[in-house]
Amino acid sequence: MDVWKAAAERRRTHGDVLSLAAGQPSTPAPRPVLAATRSALDTELLGYTETFGIPELRTAIARYHATRYDVEVDADDVVVTTGSSGAFTLLFLAAFDAGDTVVVTRPGYPAYRNTLAALGCAVVELECGADTRFQPTVDMLEALPEPPAGLIVASPANPTGTVIDAAELAALARWCDEHGTLLVSDEIYHGIEFGEQRTSSAWETSRDAVVIGSVSKYFSMTGWRLGWMLAPPRLRRPLQRLASNMTVCPPAISQHAAVAAFTDASRAELSGHVARYAVNRGLLLKGLPDLGFADLAPADGAFYVYADIGGLTDDSSAWCARLLHETGVALAPGIDFDPVRGHRTVRLSFAGATADVEEAIARLRSLPARNRGRN
Repeated sequence: MDVWKAAAERRRTHGDVLSLAAGQPSTPAPRPVLAATRSALDTELLGYTETFGIPELRTAIARYHATRYDVEVDADDVVVTTGSSGAFTLLFLAAFDAGDTVVVTRPGYPAYRNTLAALGCAVVELECGADTRFQPTVDMLEALPEPPAGLIVASPANPTGTVIDAAELAALARWCDEHGTLLVSDEIYHGIEFGEQRTSSAWETSRDAVVIGSVSKYFSMTGWRLGWMLAPPRLRRPLQRLASNMTVCPPAISQHAAVAAFTDASRAELSGHVARYAVNRGLLLKGLPDLGFADLAPADGAFYVYADIGGLTDDSSAWCARLLHETGVALAPGIDFDPVRGHRTVRLSFAGATADVEEAIARLRSLPARNRGRN
């Protein structure tokens, strides 16, 4: 958020910002979604809905999962929420008590850690590096003093973009089932995948796991604030009680519009976005090593490249601030994703226009080597 604020100020004063910091698509919602929105404004009351979402949307989400992963999913399994952020907060409150141990990965999405800590959970970070493709393993769980109450995994992951191998995800799910650990599988970047590393779902192995989804990333609808869970029956009543008190229901207009996100017409449009991401990804993977961005994480999916810049700086926050000041290029410092080693890493988003990615690389290349170096 600090980077976004600084970039907005730079845009106001200079008008030259190229943001590779934002973790969101640069495209609007699919055209069928926009058409459905206009229709809903004319035909729907847009008052409160059922707490878990309108039946049409829950059915569409269930069908999406059933078709994509060849698993049996019913509309009753689907809990629609106010963004995936809302899903995590509701789930953590429903599933964990203050003092419970919940395991997350490092580097990882900071909101897991911050939200759990705010709710009084004991957060244990597993340090994940290149040797495990920045993802957790069963061996890491076996090395813990005792089984945790929960394990959160993300595939593709933010900030690394790495995907958990299908066999490893299945092994993690089985271990969690055997040890009474709730597996929370963050699958919001599914659909944005590259190469042969394909995503799988935790529900292919365990119906005791919770799957988190969202229209934000692949569906290009971040500001619509709509997410969902696939939740086992034992959690649905506490989730319903919490949600009805905290939010009443997800945004009605977003729900009616999002039904159209799962149509063939929308999916065809979204596939074009993924093709562009693939081009942008290739540009960064080719151009960054020559600029001092070393040891790139395998960018299997999502729209991020996570890079070691230890050869350039030991203070990624200050380095990114200087880069924005000197070039107008905004990157996300790694310290938010990894409080221990993030001082020497950055995350670059390639969700924008290809021309912007090309220009960002050109600006970095035009910097004198001394200006790219250590603070």
